[in-house]
Amino acid sequence: MSTPATWPLDADGDVFRRLEAKNFDFTAEYAIDFNVDFEDWPPHQDAIVWLQSRYREVEVHEPEADFNGYIQFKIYSKLNYTLVIQTQAAATTQMQKYGGVCETWGVMQPAP
Repeated sequence: MSTPATWPLDADGDVFRRLEAKNFDFTAEYAIDFNVDFEDWPPHQDAIVWLQSRYREVEVHEPEADFNGYIQFKIYSKLNYTLVIQTQAAATTQMQKYGGVCETWGVMQPAP
């Protein structure tokens, strides 16, 4: 697992540093949400099918007035930098042919 001293100086590393500052428990498993954004909406059905074949929970979020549509999938795991980067890269590689990119993720921290 990466540590605060080794998290890169990038947007994902910044998220890890903020979580660490809030005493996030990196030893527990969480539902980690990843979002896939697309150049054109709606996304190609094959993109949805591929994501559903790979991940347990896939939700299509239709565009609304204040945000573009996206597809969200979840991974249940301990949170670590390598997992985030590898998951985003794998999803982006598969979604590129459909105009998709996976660059955002999030995890809900339990209330103290």
